[in-house]
Amino acid sequence: MKFESTPVEGCYIVEPEPRGDERGFFARIFDSDTFRQKGLADRFVQFNNSMSVEAGTLRGLHYQVAPAGEAKLVRCTAGAIFDVAVDLRKDSPTFGQWAGAEVTAANRRLFYAPVGCAHGFMTLEPRTEVVYFTSALYSGGDERGLRWDDPKFGIRWPRTPAVLSDKDRNARDYDPVRNASGY
Repeated sequence: MKFESTPVEGCYIVEPEPRGDERGFFARIFDSDTFRQKGLADRFVQFNNSMSVEAGTLRGLHYQVAPAGEAKLVRCTAGAIFDVAVDLRKDSPTFGQWAGAEVTAANRRLFYAPVGCAHGFMTLEPRTEVVYFTSALYSGGDERGLRWDDPKFGIRWPRTPAVLSDKDRNARDYDPVRNASGY
């Protein structure tokens, strides 16, 4: 696996290194020892799967506050997404910055968002399916959200969303008190 740095400290694009023969290929997409050596979450306790019918569906930006913070490792298994992480760690040198990457079934990349980052994605194709692994269990009382187009972060999404949940549509701009992540 290759780890490509992003503008957010600790956030990576993970590139599998396939080994192929006449049967096809084999590629490792996660190895706890490699992740641990890089200082990344090396234990995932919940695996999630989402499918979005329409291109332009936006999910996020979501995160969980301490002590329920979660790292996420995201893979697109059908279609394509633009995946984003926003650094909300108050002591981070990249606080307030965002990283984004196109993650598709075809390019087989994974996107790693560390604990303390808000995460979201927009589908680029219809019938897009995403699988993501989290380092903590979902804790509804600790979940927070940010508005997808909060001017504080200036995320350059590939388009205006076509589909948003009510929760994401009604998310508010970042407020350091209300959105304090504890990191």
